[in-house]
Amino acid sequence: MNDSYRHKGLRQKLIDSLSEKGIKNTELLEAMNRVPRHLFMDSSFVNFSYSDKAFPIAAGQTISQPYTVAFQTELLEIQRHQKILEIGTGSGYQTAVLLELGTRVYTIERQKDLYNIAMENLRPLGYKASFHYGDGYEGLPTFSPFDRILVTAGATEIPKKLLDQLAIGGRMVIPVGDRFGQKMILIIRESKDDYKESIHGNFAFVPLLPGKSN
Repeated sequence: MNDSYRHKGLRQKLIDSLSEKGIKNTELLEAMNRVPRHLFMDSSFVNFSYSDKAFPIAAGQTISQPYTVAFQTELLEIQRHQKILEIGTGSGYQTAVLLELGTRVYTIERQKDLYNIAMENLRPLGYKASFHYGDGYEGLPTFSPFDRILVTAGATEIPKKLLDQLAIGGRMVIPVGDRFGQKMILIIRESKDDYKESIHGNFAFVPLLPGKSN
């Protein structure tokens, strides 16, 4: 693994900037400081790996801005050993952060190229997730309920099937809106039929699309 002192120094500067921008969860910041983001990016963008920006990856998708990764993850209020459903594996960076927090991660990717890339990125680093090539709107009912659900693409509405797969007391974070931008929504399942929603700012994600893409 090529994770040099230079990479580690740049990563620490990034983590310091996230703290300055309001991310308060120290366990999360420490987890992100352990993940070599440059190994999840296209080689042409490696020199920008520790900029707080989103960058293109394969299949017309993006690796999220580190602040966005931190913001979504902090909203989830993750505890160790929880079962997490991630919708949109991408290159696997967010997956690695969730695993560094001591969780069990089930992750779905609809783009076959990215599904393969994420496994190639994560496994040599010792990260073990349950990978699934499929439709994020469907979730993974066989493995539900999930303590936390994280959606890393912009949905036009909150998928009912994902709500059904959230454990009582569980939290789901999902950006909802159109191609011009989304609002970050936190959903807490309070009982079998009761959900509490709150809005946490405006973001821009690639769209959450139905079905699988070869």
